[in-house]
Amino acid sequence: MNALELKNVCKTYPGFRLDDLTLMLPEGCILGLIGENGAGKSTTIRLILNMIRKDGGDISVLGKEIVKDTDLPKEDIGVVLDEVGIPECLTVSQIENVMKNVFRNWDSNEFHRITAKFSLPDGKPFKDFSRGMKMKTGIAVALSHHAKLLILDEATGGLDPVARDEVVEMLNDFTRDETHSILISSHIVSDLEKLCDYVAFLHKGKLMLCEEKDVLKDRYGSVRMTAEDADRLDRSAVLFRKDTPYGTELIVRRDLVPADAEITPVGIEELFVVMAKEN
Repeated sequence: MNALELKNVCKTYPGFRLDDLTLMLPEGCILGLIGENGAGKSTTIRLILNMIRKDGGDISVLGKEIVKDTDLPKEDIGVVLDEVGIPECLTVSQIENVMKNVFRNWDSNEFHRITAKFSLPDGKPFKDFSRGMKMKTGIAVALSHHAKLLILDEATGGLDPVARDEVVEMLNDFTRDETHSILISSHIVSDLEKLCDYVAFLHKGKLMLCEEKDVLKDRYGSVRMTAEDADRLDRSAVLFRKDTPYGTELIVRRDLVPADAEITPVGIEELFVVMAKEN
């Protein structure tokens, strides 16, 4: 089963259109949604959660088509949005008291374990938390009611590198259960590169690709050669070319360049930037 399926999903605003978006998140996997500001990442997430109405297409969550708000299996979804949405006056203990009455499967022990790991203070109201502390609180809530699907919009934003690494570790642990899946968007592509099984590139409301991360790394690479050798390559092999006084740098399709070429790996972020510039 796919944890998420979007087929030909569209949404139009003045000056922006999310156009014919089709992607899938297999159960037990992590899909990273990559794109610049305004690419449509948050719009996609809000459509999945039925926070806004799509103009066309189909969305299924955990095997159930989402037509109206009551179709969404909210008990089985943990959500952290860019704005966490917890009442500003509540302390950590009060948040827990509220959430255990919201979710049937609330796990107090797990919430206490995560908030302790994140060193979240209990005597301070949520409004006085830093952005990083607010995100940690939202993540603790999302992980404490035995959800099957996590949907995280910029959930590592505002976290220092140590805290980001802790979150990445927790999310990896979450998907050790093959019935658990994660959709996560982030501007910090290095986090997604460490975490994700699949990546989807969104650019100006269009999906450029949705592919297994390891397949992308096997398909593309970076190579340096003379301008003369570069000119002899099949044009379809070259995604990016930069001529310098010291030689020509290229990002290429590995299967379309000579076997003796010295190809080095290319990062997901570099690949996204190159593809975005070409579109």
